[in-house]
Amino acid sequence: MGRKGAIAFGAILLIVSGAPRGLLALDKVRVGLSAMSATSGSLWVAEEKGLFKKHGIEPEVIFIGGGAARVVSSLIAGDVQFATGGGDAVIRAALRGADVISVSSPLIKGLQRVMARPDLKSPEDLRGKKIGITRFGSASHLVILLALRRWGMRPEEVRILQVESSPAMLASLDNKGIDGAVLTMPSFFVAEEKGYRVLADLGDMDIYYLQNTLDTTRSYIRKNRDQALRFVKAMVEGIAYFKKNRKESLEVLRKKLRIQSEQERSLRYLENSYHLLASKYYNEVPYPSTKAIQTSLEFLAADEPKARGADPKSFVDESIMKEIDASGFIKALYGG
Repeated sequence: MGRKGAIAFGAILLIVSGAPRGLLALDKVRVGLSAMSATSGSLWVAEEKGLFKKHGIEPEVIFIGGGAARVVSSLIAGDVQFATGGGDAVIRAALRGADVISVSSPLIKGLQRVMARPDLKSPEDLRGKKIGITRFGSASHLVILLALRRWGMRPEEVRILQVESSPAMLASLDNKGIDGAVLTMPSFFVAEEKGYRVLADLGDMDIYYLQNTLDTTRSYIRKNRDQALRFVKAMVEGIAYFKKNRKESLEVLRKKLRIQSEQERSLRYLENSYHLLASKYYNEVPYPSTKAIQTSLEFLAADEPKARGADPKSFVDESIMKEIDASGFIKALYGG
């Protein structure tokens, strides 16, 4: 190569290496979503406000119906590179030998509330009463078991019934088919308006569990570490944007959840949900939570023998969050 050619080649390298991320080809990354709810707000904000593209990622957010287990199955199969909302299903899969790992925990405290008839004034009043959950093995089932343990009560002291969904539980409360229920947003807002009593708010109890996690595989991180790092950075920035930009974040939630402007009641509940997520639940520095995994292992031990004595640290990879945190990136997001 002649002198002129070398200079031209060097100039091209300089231009490319110094080019803004948005001018370069974006890495396509698929992320599986287990539920369409406000808890996905930070992910949707990162998608809609160009935060993924800022970090060189072109995301494809895929809703995978059928619960957390199906999302984790898609992750294992390689259909998606990341999954959110896997929760206990990720731990169960890992116990059975699957190559899955948690890299971040945006939400580690329960969003549910245990609601009851107005005449039931304390947890002790639930003894012998019927409590509705969605189904056995679900998050609502885990929540009532955690609450009962905190109250010093055994599961046998109440009657736990499967009622399929939060709307069905509200109807059953109204019809006196059940005496209490484990409800999440926005259903507990509706229950409170109807006069039902809050016996427990999991967000106010010192109880940690896998409410919402960001999961991937060890092999993906090993082969695509820089890509994984940039994806998680965009997610972390999405949390900060969500917490700091109420109007814009609510617009994204309305769009994704298909709530129309004339649906005043739904909009009110959505605003309440946003307030709780932004002020109370989202973690600014969302390391994967070994405390939450320990809770999961304790309850999985009943039918997963390998859960007994398992080390919670073996289910997480903290290295990506540590690198992001050590760089000062998160402090800068919050003006630190």
